[in-house]
Amino acid sequence: MEGDDASKVESIEATGKNVDEAIENGLVDLDLERHEVTVEVLSKGRAGLFGIGGEPASVRLTPAPAAAMIETPEGDDIAFVEETLETIFEMLDVEANVEIRPPETPGDGVGLVRAVVDVTGEDLGVLIGRRGSTMASLQYIVNLMVSRRFKDQAPFTIDVEGYRRRREDSLQDLAFRMAEEVRSSGRPVTLEAMPAYERRIIHLALAKDPTVATASVGEGDARKVRISTQQ
Repeated sequence: MEGDDASKVESIEATGKNVDEAIENGLVDLDLERHEVTVEVLSKGRAGLFGIGGEPASVRLTPAPAAAMIETPEGDDIAFVEETLETIFEMLDVEANVEIRPPETPGDGVGLVRAVVDVTGEDLGVLIGRRGSTMASLQYIVNLMVSRRFKDQAPFTIDVEGYRRRREDSLQDLAFRMAEEVRSSGRPVTLEAMPAYERRIIHLALAKDPTVATASVGEGDARKVRISTQQ
């Protein structure tokens, strides 16, 4: 897997279509968790006109000494997230329940996020969207509001009707199948383009497999995971 021991790794710069994605990309490259680094935002990025002339967000991640590792800060952010989502759902005329819990798995964002917001109800496909696109947008909006209200606060993961957990299980199965294919053929396999949090699931699923290695390749939305035999 990409990365090395935190005490041996220098600062790196990472990019993404927004600051959150840039941080996640850098964490994957370093093989570290959010509380194990300090983050300097170099550029918040800029959207171009019709996709032309924009620039990605850019951050610098520096591994923190062991003594500097800190716990996720406390605050009133959880109540704020609940109230914000309730307001959004009311505006959308959607009936849904919100429950906030600690992250448990890579798909939840364990080590990266403050908490997971589980949204449940009936017929919530409108909140998920195609391949989770609407859910991702909802998460981005909520985290943007949290970051402006509570400075330096860790973000939240939003999961609707267990979509992320099902997707995580599917990605882990894919990782194991493709690893077996790589071992059998001896040829590398490059998966489809995925967002940063999904690539992280693949990396972590195979992190302890001594026979294969993973690496993120490509740029921006076209970034993919390549699985190859361990050198």
